[in-house]
Amino acid sequence: MAPEIKYTKLFIDNKWVDAVSGKTFDTYNPHDGSVIATVAEGDEADINLAVAAAKRAFHRNSEWRLMDAAQRWAILDKFADLVQRDTQYLAELECYNNGMLLSSAILSLKYNVVENIRYLASLADKIQGDTIPLSGEVFAYTLKQPIGVCGLILPWNGPILLFIVKVVAALAAGCTVVVKPAEQTPLTALALAALLQEAGLPAGVVNVVNGFGVGAGTTLTHHPDVAKISFTGSLEVGKLIQQAAGANNLKRVTLELGGKSPLVIMDDADLNAAIPYAAYSIFSHQGQMCIAASRVYVQSGVYDKFVQGAVAMAKKRVIGNPTDPATEHGPQIDAEMFNKVLGYIEAGKKEGAKVLTGGKRVGNTGYYIEPTVFVDVTDDMKIAKEEIFGPVQCILKFDTLEEVIERCNNTNYGLAAGIFTSNLNTALQFSKHAEVGKVWINTYLMMGPQAPSGGWKDSSIGIENGLQAVDAFLEQKTVAINLPKKF
Repeated sequence: MAPEIKYTKLFIDNKWVDAVSGKTFDTYNPHDGSVIATVAEGDEADINLAVAAAKRAFHRNSEWRLMDAAQRWAILDKFADLVQRDTQYLAELECYNNGMLLSSAILSLKYNVVENIRYLASLADKIQGDTIPLSGEVFAYTLKQPIGVCGLILPWNGPILLFIVKVVAALAAGCTVVVKPAEQTPLTALALAALLQEAGLPAGVVNVVNGFGVGAGTTLTHHPDVAKISFTGSLEVGKLIQQAAGANNLKRVTLELGGKSPLVIMDDADLNAAIPYAAYSIFSHQGQMCIAASRVYVQSGVYDKFVQGAVAMAKKRVIGNPTDPATEHGPQIDAEMFNKVLGYIEAGKKEGAKVLTGGKRVGNTGYYIEPTVFVDVTDDMKIAKEEIFGPVQCILKFDTLEEVIERCNNTNYGLAAGIFTSNLNTALQFSKHAEVGKVWINTYLMMGPQAPSGGWKDSSIGIENGLQAVDAFLEQKTVAINLPKKF
């Protein structure tokens, strides 16, 4: 049974309002392509209203700016309680609007989302400056202060978690925000905004404007009253946002733009662990993760045995309705991504890679693609170079550690990497030389709010999570005071 859709309007200045234009758009269920709800479609006029509300809420004499940091923490901690209370409802929204397995959504909310809120909220009263020993009779110190109105643009692949990572960090810092959810997945952002209002957040501090990149997104990124943009999504759009950030003022930016992450399997690896992890790291959420291990490099001594196990793992995954507890593999988000992934599979075949299992559509409704395993993949193939964002495991052979490090780094992406080995020196050498923001050793996708998350090269600008998460929403100033010697 589908969840009740409680919120479909825009959330501006703590009010639920229609778009100024009166326009709406449909949002869909990836399982069968059916319409879940019709939501308000914000554009330039609505973004302007939302930014104005956020600007008022950020005024130096506003309730929000005068609020003690400990009180900000208390409001956000209450928000965590409300998310915990509504876990089942939020998970069902995520499942129906995003295609995430209901079981996965529930686990994420219980053990990841709530933990993220509480951790980031706890940083609100930990923001500190430094004293500086300047020469002479001068006392100097630094202040860290909220940057201002922030535009937060969410992806469709993890709407709830990314709402939390961005919004709660910004609020802990004392900023105000305008959130633009992905047009495919607006429902959970609206539900979370309602919970923030229930938690006691003052008017205008959080605003949510549903809409599309052209219109809502472009207005937000170009708006002169927006001091910072935080975006998670594609490299192509990220580059446009970075350009827009300098159009009217020098906006600060945090960008997380995807990856082509390698996972290395050494001859001495425990294959009983490596094979399931390799499958988990690419097939979870149907491969729709920026940190998915989409390039698996296997050393020649265990290549054949690994391939055999990888194929068996892919074949036994249970494909079906994401609301079914038995389902392990759900749909892609929409027709566009469905066709894009199938296009990559065809490109891999044409370039000479071999599909050992999968590669086809499942059923006649919805956007299901079989878990797919490619072998005979070479580094120059399209499927080895470009981010597919689907359930496509590409297996490549290598001989030496030196060789595989060079091949792993031969990409414009640098988000994550992993290695399975029983040799400590091998693990440390790989972690030292891999040109990525995070490295997993004998595991993959192990994350928590305490660990900073960012990427190198084209994968990222800035850090989310960890103690640095709040720093991304702060400006620093230095204050110097003359202290003449008069006793």
